[in-house]
Amino acid sequence: MSILSQSGYPFALVVAVLLLLALFWLLRTQRLREKYSVLWFGVIVGVVLLTFVPSITGGLTALVGVTTPINLIFILAFLVLLVVCIQLSIEISHLEESARTVAEEVALLRLELEQRLRDTAQSKDLDPGSLEPTEEPDTPDQ
Repeated sequence: MSILSQSGYPFALVVAVLLLLALFWLLRTQRLREKYSVLWFGVIVGVVLLTFVPSITGGLTALVGVTTPINLIFILAFLVLLVVCIQLSIEISHLEESARTVAEEVALLRLELEQRLRDTAQSKDLDPGSLEPTEEPDTPDQ
């Protein structure tokens, strides 16, 4: 019996091709960075390999000791999702650290600016509040 005559394999191949096209589109439109695409290319290659060489699943099932091949597929899918979650958690941690650092730098720059404005006002015997920008009242358009 041919691989393509079995009902699930053509579907998996179509899904893999659609995923590959979507991945290339996301990369081309710069909605996905290259470093994240590596994991997704690996998933697509895995789906294609399992599509054309179903004996891999049978061999892995026997090696791991799982009773049915579909259980192994679910375990592998769960592991892929776990890796994605860990990768995204690492990225979020880096972004939070960067945001905190930027907020601290902005606060220090604001403090330095206020001190310089006070020093300038004191050296010129001006009111420190007069150096701050004032908002002009809104005038209705005529």
